[in-house]
Amino acid sequence: MLRPLQERFTPGLFPNLIVGLGQPDDAAVYRLSDELAVVQTVDFFPPVVDDAYHFGAIAAANAMSDVYAMGGEVAFALNLCAFPENLPEEIIGDILRGGADKVLEAGAAIAGGHSVRDKEPKYGLCVTGFVHPVHMLTKGGARPGDVLVLTKPLGSGVITTALKREQADPAHVAEAVDVMSALNRAAGRCAREAGAHAATDITGFGLIGHALEMANQSGTAFCFDWPALPFMAGALDYAERWIFAGGAETNQRAYQASVVFDPVLTDWQRMILFDPQTSGGLLVALHPGAVDGFIAGCRAQGARAWVVGEVIAGQGIQIRA
Repeated sequence: MLRPLQERFTPGLFPNLIVGLGQPDDAAVYRLSDELAVVQTVDFFPPVVDDAYHFGAIAAANAMSDVYAMGGEVAFALNLCAFPENLPEEIIGDILRGGADKVLEAGAAIAGGHSVRDKEPKYGLCVTGFVHPVHMLTKGGARPGDVLVLTKPLGSGVITTALKREQADPAHVAEAVDVMSALNRAAGRCAREAGAHAATDITGFGLIGHALEMANQSGTAFCFDWPALPFMAGALDYAERWIFAGGAETNQRAYQASVVFDPVLTDWQRMILFDPQTSGGLLVALHPGAVDGFIAGCRAQGARAWVVGEVIAGQGIQIRA
């Protein structure tokens, strides 16, 4: 679908468009000068939790995450709203307040927005940030020998699906809300300072889908260690009970041909790695010598990080038990 557009907006016509419709990445980047570029992205979706304020905060954190995955900082954002006519004003207000508080936490401003009527509520942001062109992070650039580090635990997909099916433990939902609401700002800054070779954020394509994009664009293979992968409380239990969103099966069909699983891993263990995430963490490829400093920097700023695998020569994704 995008190929006709790629042919119209070529680098030759727009040399300052550093990242656009060529190789897929997390945000568009347009160079203003040798030392400054604009980073822009947009994201919105229907509610993933019941609480309106938390939904707004999660949607905002998710939208801003793409700027952090590029190594940038958020400057301002525009609200994107689609609400039913009969949705109570106080609920709309709570959604917008949740988003606004999260943008303020990022040191940025809400500068306007756009709204339409829709049968299903949806909310998100169009986000504008800045990055130094030389220090920008992209999905490509990982090198064999690099260490893979993940900055949020996995499991938001199965937990929010369990919530929709009224099978979720409230404590598990509360942890998932905290994880999804957390900004990737510190992780993005630490990745930039550590000289990360590549990065992306883990969202709707699941760990495998987003990792495969990084591996393909880097011309490498990614190898993950199942015991090292972090999961939110309850996530593995819901997965074992096969409480998966439809997006997990879609991701599996799209990416399974590029994945080699250790034979001892069960079907549910494999499927949870295709589980679509909401406002997930950054997956960062680092030189081994930079890993300790990156993890320490994240912890010093209130973020977490786990070593989950390595970059190797080859193609595709490998999952070791």
